[in-house]
Amino acid sequence: MNKITYREALNQAMCEEMERDANVFLMGEEVAEYNGAYKVSQGMLDRFGPKRVIDTPITELGFAGLGVGAAMTGLRPIIEFMTWNFAILAMDQIVNAAAKMLYMSGGMYKVPMVFRGPGGAAARVAAQHSQSLENWMANVPGLKVVMPSCAADAKGLLKSAIRDDDPVVFIENEILYGEVGDVPAGEYTIPLGKADIKRSGTDITLVAHSRMTGFALQAAEELAKQGISAEVLDPRTIRPLDERTILQSVAKTNHCVIIEEGWRFAGIGAEISARIMEKGFDDLDAPVLRVTGKDVPMAYAANLERMTLPSVAEIVEAARACLGRA
Repeated sequence: MNKITYREALNQAMCEEMERDANVFLMGEEVAEYNGAYKVSQGMLDRFGPKRVIDTPITELGFAGLGVGAAMTGLRPIIEFMTWNFAILAMDQIVNAAAKMLYMSGGMYKVPMVFRGPGGAAARVAAQHSQSLENWMANVPGLKVVMPSCAADAKGLLKSAIRDDDPVVFIENEILYGEVGDVPAGEYTIPLGKADIKRSGTDITLVAHSRMTGFALQAAEELAKQGISAEVLDPRTIRPLDERTILQSVAKTNHCVIIEEGWRFAGIGAEISARIMEKGFDDLDAPVLRVTGKDVPMAYAANLERMTLPSVAEIVEAARACLGRA
């Protein structure tokens, strides 16, 4: 194992795949000369040159479209959005071109590409830069949606995403970029569509993705002090969803709380809750509960930002309520 940061794990994944496959290249705003807005592409321009690490104008729709065309001709582009909030401008290419091309061409054109960058709330960047948009992306047939919660998952999942023959939406988290974790040395991939049990437990299942996985783990620690054994499950891939692992965990614990940073209405948690109700209802001893971001635009003020996002205390409270111990 090597101890590296989340951003270094992403960098390793891209560099290793670019060394392995000459068709892989990186394109986006400030990825080359500036080494990436968040330094994820640090050193890649020097290593691979300007034909494979390409700075673009501030035109998300434009360079996303260039990436789709490149993928259709057999290349494997990695398109970096400075933030997924800016990817809203590229939705036509992501949804109407990348996601639909294989179907609309009758299987003639594959689109092997990765759209990646940070999503969710950072710290005090306000309403237009703090949105969790994974539920938008996961709603589209033809897209795979991946959200790693730690450095090891970031590397293993990104390598698999780059190798995948379908377009992959890969949403990172800005707050996690500096977090250090153990990452296996050498060749290392994680299959897309496979959840991970981050902590085993017997009393209640906490399902959380991206940064909220860490919050769930902290809540599990607090619950353990109260005599409650919480299992923490990270889907890692939002679409395709590892429904089987989720249902197996709920069958063991008979209780479930789902945590997500995004808004409650039509969220990822709503979909997971529906799946549990449809296919695991008989295993439940109580209704599935959700802890989500508040249904408001993100404030700039730090105190209001804290109130808007889920907290460890809210997760603990929901778990206790689900178990009838509130």
